[in-house]
Amino acid sequence: MTASRTDREAGMQLLIDEARTFPARAAAHGVNLGPHTTSATPQAMFIACSDAHVVPALLTSSRPGDLYELRTYGGTLPHYAEHEPTSEARTIEHAVDVLCVTDIIVCGHSRCGAIDALHPDSEAAPFQVAAGQWHTLMQFDALSEYPCVQARLIDRTLRLHAWYYDIDAGTTVRYDPRASAFLPL
Repeated sequence: MTASRTDREAGMQLLIDEARTFPARAAAHGVNLGPHTTSATPQAMFIACSDAHVVPALLTSSRPGDLYELRTYGGTLPHYAEHEPTSEARTIEHAVDVLCVTDIIVCGHSRCGAIDALHPDSEAAPFQVAAGQWHTLMQFDALSEYPCVQARLIDRTLRLHAWYYDIDAGTTVRYDPRASAFLPL
């Protein structure tokens, strides 16, 4: 079903109105948007799908500056290629080498359109969850190939985490390598 032009215009106007009132709403919730917030020092990087249902700051109750986000279609990361720089690679390098984040979370999610596009014939929920979790681990492995990540892992100054968010239940699980399974946070 396609939204009518009037519906789309009303939706855009709502976004404009919310953007205009953001400073007042932020202040009402104790969010300081003052000068000291311009030099963010996030503790963690959150790599996730660009799906509008996945909101890293909301999921983690983070405030502005707490998370450095990288969002791509399907949360997909390219494998590291030294002579083929990508915006994803530069974003990861900036988080690791400049911002010195201590944790990177790779977070997949249920009902992901990118996963569904890979397996259009399967609508079975268990298969979709397994495929989504497998995809999350593949991105986790791709992240582990980056030299800046490897160096910080060797120094034990960086930790990597694989999470999977269930949109319908609102719950998140983490991958436990010792159990070879996703377990509750």
